[in-house]
Amino acid sequence: MLFLFMAAFISLGIWLTGINNVHWLLYIPPVVLVFAGVTSICPGYTIFRKLGFKGLSSGNSI
Repeated sequence: MLFLFMAAFISLGIWLTGINNVHWLLYIPPVVLVFAGVTSICPGYTIFRKLGFKGLSSGNSI
């Protein structure tokens, strides 16, 4: 739900700025967030894992 809310918030900002005035790159985050919200697959997390970054560990944090 957070991803869908953030996508709507960014899209509202793009709409208020003017659809023709914003750069095309600003349309990518809402599309990725909607994809992550609907499918529960986060593309950013997947890309960072493939680059070698580790995710959250479920062990002790002490």
